[in-house]
Amino acid sequence: MDELTQIAQAIAVCTACPLARTRHKTVPGSGSPTARIMFIGEAPGYHEDQQGKPFVGPAGQFLDELLRSIGLTRDEVFIANVIKCRPPNNRDPLPGEIAACAHFLDRQIAAIRPRLIVTLGRYSMAKFFPGESISRIHGRPRRQGGVIYYPVYHPAAALHQPALRRMIEEDFKKIPELLASLDTMAEEPPAETATQLQLF
Repeated sequence: MDELTQIAQAIAVCTACPLARTRHKTVPGSGSPTARIMFIGEAPGYHEDQQGKPFVGPAGQFLDELLRSIGLTRDEVFIANVIKCRPPNNRDPLPGEIAACAHFLDRQIAAIRPRLIVTLGRYSMAKFFPGESISRIHGRPRRQGGVIYYPVYHPAAALHQPALRRMIEEDFKKIPELLASLDTMAEEPPAETATQLQLF
């Protein structure tokens, strides 16, 4: 059994936080186990909770459009969320819920070993860019060692604030260039600590 399947099975029986009592299905994530790009969102919504798959509602349809615009499909990337169960009424995740799920996401990242991590929205951004504001740093990649971390707005934001749609589309257009830079980055010495993250 591969590592991602083991993680998904552990998520399915997790009772570490109260969301275990209200969820319909867990949503571990989906995509290629060898993806170079990993997209990390916030939390499952209604549709995801029903189907057990990430980004299958309206925000997911927009994400599919964004992927197509840069020549990618879901099968080529891995898509996950910070937390793996839907918060009631789609409320924001609580700190305790994020903490309870953190080791699952860490294990997924370690198993996939993506070269580019795209954070979708402020909750996944906060994991890698603590204390930052998404309005300030969206579209500005940073790297640590051989991995690029790239913060963008959550696709759902465009559904509620149409003015953000163009901004998200423009940020996604930079992804092919970031991918192209990864091979060059592999020749550089790795950063030793998170404090050495540098803006491109």
